Order: sequence, then structure tokens, then C-alpha cells
Amino acid sequence: MAKKEIDMRHGPLVGKILWFALPLAFSSILQQLFNACDVAVVGQFAGSEALAAVGANGSLINLIINLFVGLSVGANVVISTYIGKEDQKRASKAVHTAIILALISGVILVFIGEVIAPEILKLMDTPAEILNLATLYLKIYFLGMPFIILYNYEASILRSKGDTTRPLIVLAIAGVLNIILNLILVICFHMSVAGVAIGTLVSNVVSSLALLWFLLHEEEPFRLHISQLKPDGRIVRKIFAIGIPSGIQGMVFSFSNVMIQAAMNTLGTTPVAATTAALNLEYASFFILNAFSQAAVSFIGQNYGAGLKERCIKVARTCWSLALIFTVAYSFLVVIFAPQLTRLFTTDARVIELAVLRIKVILSVSFINMTIEVLSGVMRGLGKSMIPALIAVVGICGTRLVWIYTAFRAMPTYRMLINVYPISWIITVAGIITAYFIVRKKYLD
Repeated sequence: MAKKEIDMRHGPLVGKILWFALPLAFSSILQQLFNACDVAVVGQFAGSEALAAVGANGSLINLIINLFVGLSVGANVVISTYIGKEDQKRASKAVHTAIILALISGVILVFIGEVIAPEILKLMDTPAEILNLATLYLKIYFLGMPFIILYNYEASILRSKGDTTRPLIVLAIAGVLNIILNLILVICFHMSVAGVAIGTLVSNVVSSLALLWFLLHEEEPFRLHISQLKPDGRIVRKIFAIGIPSGIQGMVFSFSNVMIQAAMNTLGTTPVAATTAALNLEYASFFILNAFSQAAVSFIGQNYGAGLKERCIKVARTCWSLALIFTVAYSFLVVIFAPQLTRLFTTDARVIELAVLRIKVILSVSFINMTIEVLSGVMRGLGKSMIPALIAVVGICGTRLVWIYTAFRAMPTYRMLINVYPISWIITVAGIITAYFIVRKKYLD
């Protein structure tokens, strides 16, 4: 399989950023298809309660794993910076340190998912009629956490040198496997949510082991040597310095979504099912904008490490412009065809109606969230990960919590609840733009 690398420090940027970002976006979309297949199969063949049970776990799963996935962003920045400095020895140490962190994180998450997460479902007021199904799905899903986290770190290592193609190919193969297993286990063996969870588990194992094989046969400094798998304390601190704030920012988004999910649960099973169906269409929009954010992290990490400050500014401008074009194009198409697309996940008319409403409210302003993510990626690439994290805590989490306990409590309707997304984005983007220009002036001008 070809090893396509990108020279991030020389030449035109548009084509290289697209070559980096588009396979990454497609990879993330395929990864989400694991869950989308779960949703579609149970929605069509196991009913609305099974659909809601799978969906009730989404925000909780993201909350728990985002901190650890954020650390993989830290690994990306550290490795990219060493590449920019042409320090192969430290780049190799960073690769091995990242894999150790992935393995430790995965084991921790298995414990959290099996012991703690089911209790959180109860605290979130998950409807009683879906609680047992939601708990079963969650426990099986979390058995695959070591492989999910390992895959994210492996893909992050490959991204640091510009290779986003092989993770895409691996996920395409794993995605097909997941679909086949879902259909067999749910339709033929009537395993409902357990069947789709097992299908996702097996697919995650396959994708992580495939990337592990690539790293074991990679060229230096990216080659993984089992005998050298030990953490470097200095590199761990650097990864944590960037990755923990990045993870916290992701957790803030997820925590606010958990609170929204808890509020949603009070409205009954139908709104939960509608949100589940809509999210599977909204996620692709986020993955597109996040791909350009990740491109900013890698490109700026290498160029800043090499001292190419003017090129860093061009990277930021190009990533934002390209992200705007692709995000708006995707969101427009989904809003136009929302009723037809939603029917892929459910045949319930009321569920479809609420799902279409949510899609229109959120995707119509997705370009605001795009700006937040891309400029946050720029600052993370410069090693200033704490700044966007703090802004997100106040702007995203703070606004959404206040909204839930004021506006939604005064008018507890589905429309009132989902209005919090665009409002929190508008407040947050003002802080992110201000912070970006301050950081740019200090470190790039």
C-alpha cells in the first residue's frame, strides 16, 4: 500500500491541505458510520426503543473518551514539531511514548465504561423503557475502548507526517465488515443492540490492528519497535501540555451535550430517537470542519517548528477558507434533503419531523462552529492549547448550562432546547476570534 507523505513546509498549500483534510474527513465519516449503521439497523429492524437506546449513549461515550483522544492531538503536535526541527531521535521517542499512552488510556476507559458509565445513564434520567438496552450497548461498546484509543493515536502519528490515506482505506474495510456483522447479528440472530455493539467492537479491533501493522513496518522515525515501547517523561509532559487542554475542550463540548441529553430525556423517547437520527447526519459536518482543524494542527506544527512564521499565517487562512467552502456545501445539501435522509434511520413520522427541525436549526449555522474549530486548531498547532479550551469552557459549557436551567426550564420544548447550539456558538466564536488575533500577533507577526 502506497505511503503518501506531504511536504508541509514547501510549495503551494491548497492542494496539500485538501490532500490531507479530505481523506481525514472521509475517515471520520466512516468511523461514524460504525454508529450510523448501528442506528439504521436497530431503527429499521428492532424499533424506536432500540434506536433511542443506542442514541442515549452517544453524548456520554464522547464525554468519557474525548480527554484521551485529545491527548492524541498533543502527540500529533509534538511529533510534527520535531519533524519541523528535523529531530528524528525525539520524533521516534514521541511515537513510542504516544503508543504507550494509548494502551494505558484504553485500559482505564474499559474500567470507566464497565463500572461508572452505566450509573451515569441513570443520573441522566434515561427513560426507564430503554435503560437496560442502553446499558447493555454501553458495556459491550466499552470493551473495545483499548482498540478505539489505539487507532486514534496510530492515525495521529501517521497524520503528523501527512499520511491520511491509509487510515481511510483501513476504515473503509472495517466499515464494510461492521455493516455485514450488524445485519447478520440483528436480522438473523435477533440480537438487537447487543448485535450492533458487537459489530462495532469487532470493526474497531480490525482497524486498530491494521494501523499497528503499518507502524511496525514504517520507515524511521515513525517505525514502531516493541523493544522501545517506554514513555519519555519530557515528551509525556509536552503531550499533556497540549493534549489535556485539547481533551478538556472536547470534554466541555461533550459535557454540555450530556446535560442537553439529560434535558432531552425528560421529553420522552421520541425526541431522543429524533436526535439520534439527526446527529448521524450532523456528525459529517463536524468531521469536515474538524479535518481542516487537524490539518491546521499538523501543518502549523511543522512550519512553526521550522521557524516559518509567515507560512503559518497562510496555513491558517487557507484552512479556514477551505473549511468554510466544504462545511457550507455539505450543510446546505443536508438541510435541503433532510426528510429523505432521515428516513434512512426511521419510519416514525413524528421522529422524522423533529429530526428535520433539529437539522435545520443546527446545520444552518454550522459555519460558526467551523470557525471555532479551525482557529482552535491553529492555536493548538502553535502549542497554545489552553487558550481555546478556556474559552470553550465559558462560551460553550457555561452558556448551555445557563440555558438549560433558565430558558428551557421556563419553556421545556424540543425547539427551545436545540436553540442553545447556535446561541452558544455565537458567544464562543467572538472569544475565539479575539484570542486568535492576539496569539497571532504575539507569536507569528
